[in-house]
Amino acid sequence: MRDAARIVRPNFIEPGVPGAFPRPPAPTDEASHVEPTNERPAPTIVRTYLKFETPIAELERKVQELRTLEGSETSVNIADEIKKLEQKAQAALADTYSKLTPWQKTEVARHPERPHCLDYVADLIQDFTPLAGDRYFGEDEAIVGGLGTFRGRSVMIIGHEKGSDTESRLRHNFGMAKPEGYRKAVRLMEMAERFQLPVITLCDTAGAYPGVDAEQRGQAEAIARSTDKCLAIGVPLIAVIIGEGGSGGAVAIATANRILMLEHAIYTVASPEAAASILWRDSSKAIDAATSMKITAQDLEILGVIDTVVKEPVGGAHRDRALIMKRVGDAIAKALTEFDGKSPTEIRRQRQERFLDIGRSL
Repeated sequence: MRDAARIVRPNFIEPGVPGAFPRPPAPTDEASHVEPTNERPAPTIVRTYLKFETPIAELERKVQELRTLEGSETSVNIADEIKKLEQKAQAALADTYSKLTPWQKTEVARHPERPHCLDYVADLIQDFTPLAGDRYFGEDEAIVGGLGTFRGRSVMIIGHEKGSDTESRLRHNFGMAKPEGYRKAVRLMEMAERFQLPVITLCDTAGAYPGVDAEQRGQAEAIARSTDKCLAIGVPLIAVIIGEGGSGGAVAIATANRILMLEHAIYTVASPEAAASILWRDSSKAIDAATSMKITAQDLEILGVIDTVVKEPVGGAHRDRALIMKRVGDAIAKALTEFDGKSPTEIRRQRQERFLDIGRSL
């Protein structure tokens, strides 16, 4: 979808084609002396808006229309009007995102243009070498992992990848891992411990794949062993919830020393729709479920489930990818430095105590 979101409007289309633009007239003798130009019209960016962003969409659409007029031959100066509308749109965006409901945060966490695992890997990890297969059954591309360098430090990185277009989403199974994906994660964590490499995990999944084939190959056992391995390794493990942190599918690679969470991400035992179906036998009550379940970064920080909320750009991570990459990188680097010089025993003890402490002070 991200690739399809950038559309260059044609100058004209041949007559006879439905919706065609008329072919521009041939130049007159008076205009024949004009030198040809190599300039191309600027592409029109088609942004995906969520339902609650409709007022913002209307303002930004007006700005785009005025910019188009500004580029045409007109004697009217509309620069001031464009500036006022841009300021109004930015203020509306900031106001809207300052008071998102849990359900609206769920929608933002699922935004199709939101950066995914491989986007962070491409920006934050140098010399990334992907590693595939669980050495038991096969490869699961819903979980990607491999070796790389993060700010001069060798690391093992593991994460859920949802995909960015139809082809990649099908290949990565929308980020819903099967048993072989979690067994691959176990294998990579064992390798990281063997070579004393910190582990960074990026969680973005609606949950583990619930298909019959996954159950036949031991989905629950694979998730449990991956969670156990997270607790057992003697190297620092830093988890980042970058979008959806759904159920045991996320916990399996997020049982970490430090859990970071993006401002508009969600982390939940079940999706709001699934919880509504279980509690009220009505998935349409997902909004009520999202509010009751305390799934936002702000609620989970108060409860002690996560450690740090990473502030997103105004309008969500998809509005300014460069900024969110820098903030996530800085947060990971800060978390890793906390474990410099600590022994494997100290690292394991801190991780185990961290989870045992959840709920003790409530």
